[in-house]
Amino acid sequence: MSAAELFTQASYLAASVLFILGLRSLTKPDSARRGMQQAAVGMLLAIVGTLTKEEVVDYKFIIAGLSVGTVIGYPLGMFVPMTAMPQRIAISHMFGALAATLVGIAEFYTLGDGAEVSRGTMAALGFEVMFGALTITGSFMAFGKLQEFLPGVPVTFRGQNAVSGVLFAGTVGLFAWLVYQPHTPWAFYLMCVLGLVIGVSLVLPIGGADMPVVISLLNSYAGLASSATGFAIGNEVLIIAGALDGASGFILSMVMSKAMNRSFSNILFGAFGKPPEKVAKAATGLTVKPISAEDAAIQLGYARSVIVVPGYGMAVAQAQHAVRELADLIEKNGGEVKYAIHPVAGRMPGHMNVLLAEANIPYEKLKEMEEINGEFQNTDVALVIGANDVVNPAARNDRSSPIYGMPILNVDQAKSIIVMKRSMNPGFAGIENELFYNDRTTMLFGDAKSSLERLVAEVKMNAAG
Repeated sequence: MSAAELFTQASYLAASVLFILGLRSLTKPDSARRGMQQAAVGMLLAIVGTLTKEEVVDYKFIIAGLSVGTVIGYPLGMFVPMTAMPQRIAISHMFGALAATLVGIAEFYTLGDGAEVSRGTMAALGFEVMFGALTITGSFMAFGKLQEFLPGVPVTFRGQNAVSGVLFAGTVGLFAWLVYQPHTPWAFYLMCVLGLVIGVSLVLPIGGADMPVVISLLNSYAGLASSATGFAIGNEVLIIAGALDGASGFILSMVMSKAMNRSFSNILFGAFGKPPEKVAKAATGLTVKPISAEDAAIQLGYARSVIVVPGYGMAVAQAQHAVRELADLIEKNGGEVKYAIHPVAGRMPGHMNVLLAEANIPYEKLKEMEEINGEFQNTDVALVIGANDVVNPAARNDRSSPIYGMPILNVDQAKSIIVMKRSMNPGFAGIENELFYNDRTTMLFGDAKSSLERLVAEVKMNAAG
């Protein structure tokens, strides 16, 4: 083994160890930042190791790619607001899948359209291109729904599942034929096209409320495609990194689908965002009780225990820093503040955790649903900031509701509930929220950030008085 090859393999080994350590660190909030740093160093080592491979004969296009990637990637990482992070992640999945797919197509073409491809290599190439192609269009559809230039509601038509099933069966059939008969260019390129179509049919019928699961699942698909790329071109670090990405994304998708009471088989085959034929009960004749910032500030100022429930409304308003300021005032007055985090609050996995961490809210105060739900009944005030479906008691009480069976935060059990919301518009699920009409609930209408700033000013004034 030459010195260059030895260096490459050592770099790949170190990168793989760092990827595993990074993924392990991401399982705990207080070590997540370190996990990202470990993974970033691992990726740097993987890139350096690849650049020293003896197969590289010309660095011109590689340098151009690194330069363009840096110019595009740095602003995406540094300047994209957290509210746009879900769609940034979706588009990143698309580019990752595009790279894997193009590598697979180039490898197939270079080897004479399969003339010199063994069945094992063809299996890896086919798997890579099939999953890569559906991830390209699937990620773009998710990006479009999150960016709202595509309909956020489920788009379905009669016989959709049957059409999707035929497309999927046809693609798998072409894959099997290619493994049996690798030298079949028309089947390879047709499989690519059908993969692109499947990506559209997979995400089109999924509603905005289910985007966290979709993003996680597409991440898994991109990882699987990358791992197959590693097998196809004999790159060990791609195999390991892709397998880690694919497995972790798949497990996260299962966990999140359980948190939303979604059938995972429905996620895989689409149309799982479509509400059932029965509709949830309408809030006929019920009224809400508005509250002023002054009265809300009095409640919060004297509360001994407060649970903050963040939602997408907080993310849109970029109100996390105002939340921290209000919590500091409550704690200064002798109260205790905790944060209830629903697994699918926001539009991507961990959305609320990231936003609150950005405001330097201590990790130990961020409580998962299972940990915090038993505390609501002893809580003086539950402050709901822009959350909707994840606190809707209809998930427990109304069998006709589209969200029936979804685990929710037990906000309705708190002694007093203040809901901050722009209007009475329904959440992603498109149904009325029973919590808003609860006898213990009051509504503070307006932009979350401005409302919180008013609360902060009132609490300060009351404390000074």
